[in-house]
Amino acid sequence: MTTTEPAVDLPTLGRRIRHARQAAGLTLAELAHRVERAPSLLSQIENGRREPRLALLSAIARELDATVADLMKPEPPSRRAALELALAEAQGRPEYAALGLPRVRAGAKLPTEALEALVGLHAELERRATIRSATPEEARRANAELRQHMRARHNYFAGIEALAARISDAVGHTAGPLTERGLAAVTAHLGFTLHRVPDLPRATRSVSDLRNRRIFLPVSPSGGHDPRTIVLQTLGHFALDHPEPAGYADFLRQRVEANYFAAALLMPERPAVDMLRRAKAEKALAIDDLRDVFAVSYETAAHRFTNLATEHLDLPVHFMRVGEDGVIYKAYENDDVTFPTDVTGAIEGQIVCRYWASRRVFANPDRYATHYQYTDMARGTYWCTTHVERTADGDFAIDVGVPFAHAKWFQGRETTVRARSSCPDPACCRRPPAGLEARWRTHAWPSARAHSHLLAAVPPGTFPGVDDTEVYEFLDRHSAPAGP
Repeated sequence: MTTTEPAVDLPTLGRRIRHARQAAGLTLAELAHRVERAPSLLSQIENGRREPRLALLSAIARELDATVADLMKPEPPSRRAALELALAEAQGRPEYAALGLPRVRAGAKLPTEALEALVGLHAELERRATIRSATPEEARRANAELRQHMRARHNYFAGIEALAARISDAVGHTAGPLTERGLAAVTAHLGFTLHRVPDLPRATRSVSDLRNRRIFLPVSPSGGHDPRTIVLQTLGHFALDHPEPAGYADFLRQRVEANYFAAALLMPERPAVDMLRRAKAEKALAIDDLRDVFAVSYETAAHRFTNLATEHLDLPVHFMRVGEDGVIYKAYENDDVTFPTDVTGAIEGQIVCRYWASRRVFANPDRYATHYQYTDMARGTYWCTTHVERTADGDFAIDVGVPFAHAKWFQGRETTVRARSSCPDPACCRRPPAGLEARWRTHAWPSARAHSHLLAAVPPGTFPGVDDTEVYEFLDRHSAPAGP
């Protein structure tokens, strides 16, 4: 097992070097001469834009009568330096960039009182923004923390993969789609029986009777959900030994793990990875093929691809589920694409740039055909494959993307469709053209369709949104032993 060194805080390191240099009475040019480097290089280091090699850092420390450990301490060297760092960090946030205001340079001529006022103002604005978005705060923060956890492990859960592989082997599911017979075999293997009923509580997709080891399902699934997925997600909680969730964060984590378990049984790791590796070798990766081989939805195939792409194919990747209005419903990334976020770090509920593939796909003459696109962004160019799926709640764009260097492995890389996005710069797509705005700004009054679910507090209870009385009454009605 390898460990990674903590990342160097370049802005703090640069200010500590500058502070030590000035305390030693040296100019930038004098220090550069002593360490035999160009002043421009040292300027980049002091401004936090370049990391010095250890040999150079050792030479700098020697000339400044300091140690490397002194220069690399995590705390700023002075109160002034701490304020300068805080201002730079605040002005680097997307929320500030979206205002279209100029950045204030914290140079030596800026009075410390003005610097303190600016930093204090940014802190108060962030506090107020946090309060405004805190109605579903627990859910949003929990979701953001879970996403960071998933990113750190490349969205790959080795323990769940191993468990799913053992179950797949036990029921003989080694390739191709999981059939109804295979689903029944998985259910029996885990000690349950399936029962379809017409009176399932409205707020549930399934109800499990743990006393009699029964899983109740609706006669026909609502919302276009794959009935296999609903069963496997339910079984996942028991296969993974989930206790009752202690809070919303626990509930959310368990749901992600159960969803992962279901996907790992619908698309077992070994055959899925074998298929993807062959496709990569042929430079013919396609989410469509993964969907067709295992007879799942495009969204399920796209999710599963993110589970396996980084771990087995060495591909950084991002995923989005976006509505026609541009609102993000689900998202994941480990390729440094810049998703819009709120002050809690949450992505869900944010609106993506209108030039991204997940928005432009809806304008295609045939919106249900797979859309390929390159998008030039601040962090580089990304290639995306996007597919629109129709659901009971409307059309959603399912988007999978990779950095430009990895597009060569995918079908659709030859596309000439290209766009440029400079979001969160408001001039990109959020600010109307000047002429259009001048004609209509004082003559328009749209009536917005409110997304009330984004404002509502998290429903109370162990299983949020479920009426316990309704569930218990349902189980009472179905508590009689099943016939032979």
